[in-house]
Amino acid sequence: MKFVKQIAVIFSISFMAELMEYLIPLPVAASVYGLVLMLIGLMSGIIPLEKVEGAADFLVEIMPVLFIPPTVSIMTSFQVLSQLLIPITVISVASTVLVMTVTGRVSQGIMRRSQKNPSAASVPEANTKRKRKS
Repeated sequence: MKFVKQIAVIFSISFMAELMEYLIPLPVAASVYGLVLMLIGLMSGIIPLEKVEGAADFLVEIMPVLFIPPTVSIMTSFQVLSQLLIPITVISVASTVLVMTVTGRVSQGIMRRSQKNPSAASVPEANTKRKRKS
């Protein structure tokens, strides 16, 4: 019964997100609204983590199964997609490299800033542990 309640909480958030997508005239997907609602609920304590943790873990575990239908659909549409194979590959590689580069640069910037100003760092214990070991 506990699992059913947890799924009900997650589905309620999803339903509210669908309503928001329908009612708010912005080009934002319902999934984004749902993630924001869940984040706000968890951060504010309105939704305790224990109320969704088991169901969320289960949904994450079965996530690969949820990708099977789109994969089969792509395989059946290979003739249509084969004409776009080179552009899709170039875009995928370029966007992956761009995301990796930007993420790396931002991470390095955050790490440098935290080393210059340890009081502003969110993980000062990690820095002191490393210094003690050396």
